[in-house]
Amino acid sequence: MMRENHGSAASCTSRTGDRARNPSGFVPLGALLQLPQFRSFSAEDVQRVVDTNGKQRFALQPGDPSTGPLIRANQGHSLQVPELELMPLETPRDLPPMLVHGTFWQHWPSIRLKGLSCRGRTHIHLATGLPGDAGVISGMRPNCQVAVFINGPLALADGISFFRSVNGVILTPGNADGFLLPKYFKEALQLRPTRKPLSLAGDEETECQSGPQHSSRGRRMSQQ
Repeated sequence: MMRENHGSAASCTSRTGDRARNPSGFVPLGALLQLPQFRSFSAEDVQRVVDTNGKQRFALQPGDPSTGPLIRANQGHSLQVPELELMPLETPRDLPPMLVHGTFWQHWPSIRLKGLSCRGRTHIHLATGLPGDAGVISGMRPNCQVAVFINGPLALADGISFFRSVNGVILTPGNADGFLLPKYFKEALQLRPTRKPLSLAGDEETECQSGPQHSSRGRRMSQQ
């Protein structure tokens, strides 16, 4: 089965060169299928992945006779895409009621101290709700262990930009260094194994160990 790799379009761009990528982030599907990891798949396989991807991560367009069909990832780019279809969210009223970033226990100590980082991408990804909430199809992995809630209006007032992608993910480049600082965190929530509030200025070691310890105990019980 073809892997639904979010980085497919970016991978194709990096290996075929900037000339293959148009300003909207699309690359020729034929170039993608020439990459070693995709040579066993057809254009029909790609179309099926695009049509059935629940998070609407990809977009296809017909292209022209010189390029053939074109494909792109709707977000998650490591390269600047000047004409990516992003809707600016310019006022507090434009922002969703909830902005939340999902992460894992091993990243939480650094995030709590330094903030969220683009980590090589052009944007930090935010969801408009928690996994399982109605209407939330993308923006957070379903197995995230920690949710960090963002004070969007405060960040907006400080000049931080926000955008909505075509599949509903909220994106922000953060500050000039690519960070969304802890001053913009409203609250944090442990998601697994049970949901409970986390202190934004709490005992880092205790909090970070509590997640894995609970998970390990759960695994031992399930094996008995």
